[in-house]
Amino acid sequence: MFDADKWQEIFETISKNKLRTFLTGFSVFWGIFMLIILLGSGNGLRNGFEADFKEDAINSIWVYQGRTTIPYKGMQPGRYIKFTDDDHEAIAHGRVAGLENVASRLWLQNQDFVYEDRKGNFQVIATNPGQFYAENATMVTGRFLNATDDEERRKVVVIGIPLQEELFPKGDHLGKMVKIGGIAFKVIGTFKDGGGNRDNRRGYIPMTVGQMVFDRGRNVHAISSTIGDASPEESLVIEQKIRDRLAALHQFSPEDKRAVWINNTTDQFMQVLNVLNAISLFVWIIGIGTIIAGIVGIGNIMMIVVKERTREIGIRKALGATPFSVVSLIITEAIFITSIAGYMGLVAGVFVLEAASNAIEDPGIFQNPEVDLATASIATLVLILAGTLAGLFPAIKAASINPIEALRDE
Repeated sequence: MFDADKWQEIFETISKNKLRTFLTGFSVFWGIFMLIILLGSGNGLRNGFEADFKEDAINSIWVYQGRTTIPYKGMQPGRYIKFTDDDHEAIAHGRVAGLENVASRLWLQNQDFVYEDRKGNFQVIATNPGQFYAENATMVTGRFLNATDDEERRKVVVIGIPLQEELFPKGDHLGKMVKIGGIAFKVIGTFKDGGGNRDNRRGYIPMTVGQMVFDRGRNVHAISSTIGDASPEESLVIEQKIRDRLAALHQFSPEDKRAVWINNTTDQFMQVLNVLNAISLFVWIIGIGTIIAGIVGIGNIMMIVVKERTREIGIRKALGATPFSVVSLIITEAIFITSIAGYMGLVAGVFVLEAASNAIEDPGIFQNPEVDLATASIATLVLILAGTLAGLFPAIKAASINPIEALRDE
């Protein structure tokens, strides 16, 4: 129930002590403001890292050629490890437990894509059907490469959205013949890759066709695979099994981490998440610590207010004021100051984050710094709790004042 007299008294008290009220509220404002800024920045880092990982599936393992650094069985370090179809076969078809959708990859550099009078220079990659899953791509039209395309050496190509827009602006691309490096390929689909424009400005052709048409023999540059729902610990076991198989094939030490480079996205993603979670926890600790400092400040100020109004409170109690009415007056004033200052800090923090987000042209690993509804709700609850705690102890002290002793107070 609204008590006009109580609020009038609160506003009168605030107006008589403007500087003290401002300094008290500013400590809470700054605590909430910094909490929002820090949490928003943490979310910006999280969004950036997650966007970066969208380039590939987060349950994938990528294997790249390297160079030996450890002597092994009489062979000196410094040997280059070159992949061929044999490496694919060494780990595919269930030879390494846990691997799914194993695919080789052969970079064929940029080639001219020509359709009628339109032309563009894009990257060409020869690969197997499993590459679609490791890339975390999405088919927009048509289909991706399949096993029959590879076995029958079909000259087909799957293109990214930018290629479709430049070569086929009207969208009539499926089934059309496009020349890649002067050789005709049939367009069977378009894809969209979460890795950004670079990963979309490319065309995928069957591995056997790329090796044959571009005279690459049986060479491949990298091998990828998904690992299902394997845990980070299980992914490390799978990673070592891959290294062991390739080490036996190429005669290098299984302990030589640079002979072949293995990018384990599952393990990396979990490591990044652990770091980000630690940062978030640290931010909450710092932010709440700052708010607590503000609460202590408000509590001290309210204690001073109670001391200054001891005589007044004594008169109130002598005239029949209940302890609850005294307590509610002090707590309401504390909550009011805390809530107004905290809300202003919340709004200011959100405004700064929004301005920063709009000002960043190339976000990189820092994208969309923001606070979600859950965080804002928690911050609001913290404000209410802070105001209550700030006024609780002074209010209890005020309620315990003896009217007779209070009337003697000078």
